[in-house]
Amino acid sequence: MSVIRVRFAPSPTGYLHIGGLRTALYCYLFARSQGGKLVLRIEDTDRTRFVKDAEDDIVQNLAWCGLDVDESPMLGGPFAPYRQSERQNLYRKHAESLVDSGHAYYAFDSSDSIAELRKRNKAYDASTRLQMDNSLTHPKEVVSMRLESGEEYVVRLCVPEDVTIQFDDLIKGAVKVDSANIDDQVLVKSDGMPTYHLANVVDDHHMAITHVIRGDEWIPSTPKHILLYQAFGWQPPAMAHLPLILSPTGGKLSKRSAQRQGIPINVSDYLSKGYEPQAVINFLALLGWNPGTEDEVFTLEELVSTFSLGRVGSAPAKFDLDKLNWFNAQHLRRLDIEVLLERVRPFLEEHGIAVQDAYIRKVCLLVHDRLQHAKDLATNFSYCFADPVTFDPKGVKKRWKSDAASLVNDYSTRLDALTSFSEDALEFELRDLAASRKVGAGRIIHPVRLAVSGTTAGPGLFALLRVLGQRTCVRRLRNAVTKLG
Repeated sequence: MSVIRVRFAPSPTGYLHIGGLRTALYCYLFARSQGGKLVLRIEDTDRTRFVKDAEDDIVQNLAWCGLDVDESPMLGGPFAPYRQSERQNLYRKHAESLVDSGHAYYAFDSSDSIAELRKRNKAYDASTRLQMDNSLTHPKEVVSMRLESGEEYVVRLCVPEDVTIQFDDLIKGAVKVDSANIDDQVLVKSDGMPTYHLANVVDDHHMAITHVIRGDEWIPSTPKHILLYQAFGWQPPAMAHLPLILSPTGGKLSKRSAQRQGIPINVSDYLSKGYEPQAVINFLALLGWNPGTEDEVFTLEELVSTFSLGRVGSAPAKFDLDKLNWFNAQHLRRLDIEVLLERVRPFLEEHGIAVQDAYIRKVCLLVHDRLQHAKDLATNFSYCFADPVTFDPKGVKKRWKSDAASLVNDYSTRLDALTSFSEDALEFELRDLAASRKVGAGRIIHPVRLAVSGTTAGPGLFALLRVLGQRTCVRRLRNAVTKLG
């Protein structure tokens, strides 16, 4: 059996987006689960939309997610080069062979004549091609003369009439298309660069790709590719078209709809917002695929051992930001504290928080199970690093009763006198104070939490007080008494 070879072939016309990452992930999981090879090919033939640093962004974000490839423009490989802009001679040769065999032709049509054709709601196909300016409507001598003179032209696929093109999609099942619904696709543009259709087919063949896994927006193009494989006399690879990713409210997850609903669209945004790469990967894997069990949380290695294309559904999947955040919390909790320390440090620095690693480590241990994103330590738990400036108004109204100032002040006096600032000592003093004042412990616990953190929720109170330290706790309690009265 031949080695499974899968390619991820992004175009550097923009930064790697979340839909592209899911395609890359499925390519990776299939290749690795089958003991195959994963190829990164850069399809950079569209020079008008080329973005200079897009390729670097693609490579860096794949690495961030742990999706290593076997062959690429950087790594090289047996089928180099892996940038389409460096393979033009190969495409030109194959385009000429298609013209020679009658499966393609030169078209000299002006932009005005094409516009007029579209205006009449007609496609450039078998029913119109003999009315247009191309090599099928002129003697060979005239065509040769025009080519030699440097006149602009494109190469078009000559789609046969009255045939049915069909292929078996590994996800969608059997797909059949009548050739009457396919126009004579441009294969080589007037600038000499191939279109996606020609370059894609030629490269997949010459790079020995066995499986093409891509988004289902490419299904309408696949019959054209099948025609090209037939014209060249090549065996097409197996095809698998992934279901669409929908926005939470329905409709395709576009850049505009994502922004409107607060969903990061570029993969680099997930890094900057403190998402865990394993969480993003875990979430995307389940956005169209299911493991056949109730399990939800997977590492990349576990996904490889579980994944199969047969369990990828054909129905679109909705992007659920809340679910992604849940996954992120699960994977954060799995991190070793030393790893978590490295994750949170950039966000602390971004917020001007400069403290010793030993203290950050204590805070991480304290709130590890309450973090949803790495940035939360610097935002949601900022009170661990600075005295609260404000106090939650609802918390004050609910928890700061008429005797709160007196109780908090008495507790601060007890804390100030402690020689051991342990959790046991902190709890003993609070409960002893409650008993002596003939109130429930909650009557002190809630205003004390409000006083030291400015909020009414958080980690265990006595653990929080221990981490904050004796001097800080006494100061904050007394400040709150002064401010809240």
